[in-house]
Amino acid sequence: MTKQVLDFSLGQYEYIALCDLLKLTGVVDSGGQAKVLITEGYILRNGEVETRKTAKIRANERIELDGVVINVRE
Repeated sequence: MTKQVLDFSLGQYEYIALCDLLKLTGVVDSGGQAKVLITEGYILRNGEVETRKTAKIRANERIELDGVVINVRE
């Protein structure tokens, strides 16, 4: 299975909420869909299941969902 790898830049911000990151990268269609996937344990943060919808995702973290990898950069 081929993984899709996306790079996301925080720009001037220190962090982004997990549900917002999924929505802004286009991995999910809506914030509501993001929240359901997070709550049900489908999201990996640095290899561990993350169930907090508004977890603060910072630079150098890796988010995974169903074959999609998001590398968060400064």
